Amino acid sequence: MMSKLPQIFTGSRISIICEGDEEYEYLEKLISLDVWSKEYCFQLENAEGNGNIPARYQDKYQNSSSDLVLIFCDTDKKSYEQYVDIKRKINEFHGVENAADQIVIYGNPCTMQIIIEHWDDVVLGSHKKNKNAPIIFDLTGIEGYKGRADQRQALFSRFTKENYQEMRERIKKLPSDDTIEGSTNFGRFIEYFTMDDSKWIQTINNTLDG
Repeated sequence: MMSKLPQIFTGSRISIICEGDEEYEYLEKLISLDVWSKEYCFQLENAEGNGNIPARYQDKYQNSSSDLVLIFCDTDKKSYEQYVDIKRKINEFHGVENAADQIVIYGNPCTMQIIIEHWDDVVLGSHKKNKNAPIIFDLTGIEGYKGRADQRQALFSRFTKENYQEMRERIKKLPSDDTIEGSTNFGRFIEYFTMDDSKWIQTINNTLDG
């Protein structure tokens, strides 16, 4: 009897360095919904804080077998300063102006700006969880959201392929200027992730190489 050989993945490997638990678990849930092209194998890494992202990115970019390395983070830390610092360090690492604009996925003022679009058109005016908790409760029934593990689990369990598609349409309406509250560029990456043709990856890498 012939033994079955493991199937060899021949697509593109995309590493995404996530700021923290919320970003990591959000993408993990979307991947589990199988809403993106099978051309891509996603590998997630939790940086456990914005301050750790530049070093993690440089290491992953230089030493991994990934075809592309991306970053997923908020813009809220220290009134936008830490986010800007991440972008500056990425640009300096590559020696290319605006290199970070090619590989950083963001939500302004926070990742919840993307997450909440699964249920309604909402523009958040703050990254503070106590201000956003009533909005989250109204849309999901999760009371007093503070980002605890059990609350994140309850939140992400409410995701479906249907409300993913609704989010995908809603974020097209949001601005993509990362200095504006209620903005995100996640829609651009969603379009990439649904493409069976991965030429966009080489286009980004060519930009990073100058």
